[in-house]
Formats: sequence, C-alpha cells, structure tokens
Amino acid sequence: MHRKLVSNSMLVLTLIALAGSSAIQREGPTMDVPRIYRIILPVSNIERAANFYAELLGLDGERVSPGRHYFHGGEMILAVLDPRADGNDWDAHPNQDYIYLAVKNLETFHERATRLGGLSEKMGAIEKRPWGEVSFYMKDPFGNPLCFVDETTLFTSRNR
Repeated sequence: MHRKLVSNSMLVLTLIALAGSSAIQREGPTMDVPRIYRIILPVSNIERAANFYAELLGLDGERVSPGRHYFHGGEMILAVLDPRADGNDWDAHPNQDYIYLAVKNLETFHERATRLGGLSEKMGAIEKRPWGEVSFYMKDPFGNPLCFVDETTLFTSRNR
C-alpha cells in the first residue's frame, strides 16, 4: 500500500510539474507557439523573380543560393525559389492561396503593383473589405497570389 501511495504521489507531482511547463500548457505567457519565419514563393526564373520582388517590396534582398533569393520583412523572410536553378529536378508551381502582407503605406505598394502589373481584375483596387481590412489583391508573374493589407486594419479574428 505504501509503495502504491508513493507511486501515485510521484505521478501527481510529475503531472503538476508538467502542467506548469510550456510543453503542455495551452495558455499564458510561457506558451510555446510556433511562428512562421519563412514563406516560399515558387518561381521559374530566379533573376526575374528577384528583380520583380525587389521593385514591388522596395528591398534588394539577398541571394542565398543559386535558386533562392530572400527578402527580410521584420521577423519574416519572403523567399523566392527557382527549384531548377537550385539543382532540383522539379518545376515550380505557384501557391494556390494568397500570401497576406501587412504594410504601413498601402498606396505606395499599390502604385508599384500597378506599374509592375498583375493586379486582380475584381479586387485590384484599394478597398475596405467586408471583414474590415483595407487591401488589394494581385498575382506575381509566376502566378503566386498576393494580398497587401493596410497594417492598421488587419483582421485576425481576435478583433471581434
């Protein structure tokens, strides 16, 4: 009986210790939540992609391999990847869904996008969307869909 009690006590103490750890804690300041740090946009021509995104984003970025060019935006890296130029034996296929980019000066990005081409026919104008964001939509020359959003209007579902 004493041995069973000690085992149960150890189990309870272990569970209490684990409950306070970030490994199983679901809420609070010690929560370990994964964060996105790199988004990859597949492209079929690394030079064209690097030039397009440098102009669109207003950043030079940096070539990190023959087929990868990184653009640093705060804590996130927007990467363009030409798999063939990087030595892979597969072709790039555009992402199917939008990548949303929050910006301070939406008009500046809209002007660049207008100059570069690719604005959406239906949602390419800067407008307030039904969910409250002010944004515009476009596709890059490789078919990757992008949305630029005024950072003061971001809808995260926590705004309700």
